[in-house]
Amino acid sequence: MNFSWIFFINSVLLGVGLAMDAFSVSMANGLNESAMKKKRMCLVAGVFAFFQFIMPLAGWFCVYTFLEYFSKFSKFIPWIALLLLLYIGGKMIFEAVHEEKAGNGNAASGEDGGIKKADCISLSFATLLLQGIATSIDALSVGFTIADYRFHEALTASLIIAVVTFAICFAGLHLGKKAGNHLSEKADVLGGLILIGIGIEIFVKGVFF
Repeated sequence: MNFSWIFFINSVLLGVGLAMDAFSVSMANGLNESAMKKKRMCLVAGVFAFFQFIMPLAGWFCVYTFLEYFSKFSKFIPWIALLLLLYIGGKMIFEAVHEEKAGNGNAASGEDGGIKKADCISLSFATLLLQGIATSIDALSVGFTIADYRFHEALTASLIIAVVTFAICFAGLHLGKKAGNHLSEKADVLGGLILIGIGIEIFVKGVFF
């Protein structure tokens, strides 16, 4: 396949499709950390973009090396995504409920212990990496769809997917921040529920469809 406008359009559309889960998770992150600065937003979006870049390329590599083993591993992809997002979303909800109880306890004792939304627990880098893996692991299967690409074409397609993912995730973070400012303390719980919902959606789509 040679570079053409069809190649670039297909790569962009593929990037949009693959970035939808990362977009939803980015919104959840924005809800959870509405005071996130633009530099940190770039970092978060960049991590998602990196994984969406590396996964299709890794899938393409697997097709040309150990296809049989990759086919067996692909069956576990929905389970891995489900477990990771259930853990991250559940942890977010637990911390939100725990902090709310602690704040109520301090308020009842006359202390100024209420936790402001701007001071909520920020997203750790380890959690961000887990999110990046969970939302991009299904992109390994894209290696099959670009199996007829030469390496430089697969690399270019993966770069386009990464750029599209970055833009979409940055937009998701911005939307999440805006919503988080209005939802206040409930935003953490909503963000956790969104992550759990995404995990279930990936699992159902991967196992039953």
